[in-house]
Amino acid sequence: MSTELCLERSLFGGAITSAFPQRFQDASNIRQVPDHQEVFVDPSRDESLIFELLDFKSDVGDNGSASWFLQDLAREQDAEAFKLVEQSQVIEAPGISFRNIPAVVTSAVGEMAISKGRQGREAQNLVRVYVANLRLKGVETDVLVTAYEPILINPLSESANAVGSGLAVPASQSGVLPMCDVIKHAVSTFRVNDWSLFGSSA
Repeated sequence: MSTELCLERSLFGGAITSAFPQRFQDASNIRQVPDHQEVFVDPSRDESLIFELLDFKSDVGDNGSASWFLQDLAREQDAEAFKLVEQSQVIEAPGISFRNIPAVVTSAVGEMAISKGRQGREAQNLVRVYVANLRLKGVETDVLVTAYEPILINPLSESANAVGSGLAVPASQSGVLPMCDVIKHAVSTFRVNDWSLFGSSA
């Protein structure tokens, strides 16, 4: 059982806060991160947690929106062997509402084979990807929270240099919170402190 400490972090200049384990480092200290993203990584386990603000996709229904975004991620990353493992029902998030319009949340879990950075298909890792989609309709924004957890590391992948190749060490053996719980905690503690982040609609 993990006793890992989750700390509240400031996202997007403090306009949003969310809590997740301390072991995740801000990737913007290491590399360029787009303005609409906040990226946190644990290099020792090759795990990452990403918060992303997107224009609201009005043509995507609430039911299954997270699985739509998950499949979109798979296409974007040129993934192979994509498999949707599970998806949730739509739930309201009364703690996140703008002008009495509560956010709705869906989630999905998938598995896919993807390469790191500019590496080719021969270096693909098998990864489990968790996606939560918080739909902030009052400010016409889709928030994506995405967690990446390696299942099998390819010896040709640059990840193998940091964590070794083969089956990834389960979180339970390392005494850390598994990614399925990391993303649940990040979503359940997600708060908007400054709605002006979303521009004129706020």
